[in-house]
Amino acid sequence: MRNIWTIARREYKLYFNGPIAYAVAFLYFLIVGWFVYAELRDALEMATFQPYTPSVQLVTGSIMVFLLIFTIPAITMRLVAEESRTGTMELLLTAPVRDWELIIGKWLSGFLFMLTLLAVTLIYPFILNRISSPGIDQGPMISGYLGLMLMLSSLVAVGVGISALFNNQIAAFFVTLAVVLFLWFFRLPTSTTGVVKDIAANINFIDHYVTFYRGVIDIKDIAYYLSMTALGLFLGVVAVEVRRWR
Repeated sequence: MRNIWTIARREYKLYFNGPIAYAVAFLYFLIVGWFVYAELRDALEMATFQPYTPSVQLVTGSIMVFLLIFTIPAITMRLVAEESRTGTMELLLTAPVRDWELIIGKWLSGFLFMLTLLAVTLIYPFILNRISSPGIDQGPMISGYLGLMLMLSSLVAVGVGISALFNNQIAAFFVTLAVVLFLWFFRLPTSTTGVVKDIAANINFIDHYVTFYRGVIDIKDIAYYLSMTALGLFLGVVAVEVRRWR
């Protein structure tokens, strides 16, 4: 456990030593903030004609989720690929660190960084709660942020797993982006039936988030995101083990 935390702490600090993390954070907050402001401004203008109560779903809705498609690949692309490119992977493989500790430590650093961004966005529900009476519905806020946390966990794990397959950060970025887009928009024709339809219905990332967005916490959706997290981490561990035995 100490090795995992040491790796996670080191990688988390490295995020703030380069421009990528600051650029990602700036664009993330700028876009989310502008979207919330625009939606809130239009809604308040309509409130002159009819009562209006702002919803936290302004924050946990489509724009927040859509930004993750591009944020996650940028955050995870360097986590393992950079070690391979610079040659430090050989040093890590000879250190008293297990493969799974390395991958989980890398994943934890990316997950904590994204949680930091997500925590800052809590200012928006706070503002919405202050300007409305009796305040926003706390249920959708809790479930929405829980869904976002689970989604972040699985997406970062997928990104780390793919990063472990490559020596090039750019290649890791585009492959992760392609996989995330596939998981996001995957749909089968409505005429599809049988087992294939049942399996495909559980692949789409966004379908599992919709229940959280609506204020419902379903154990099936929690299990899905946890399973995707485990699958991504497993892929990363296997990739590192293959490197070790080359």
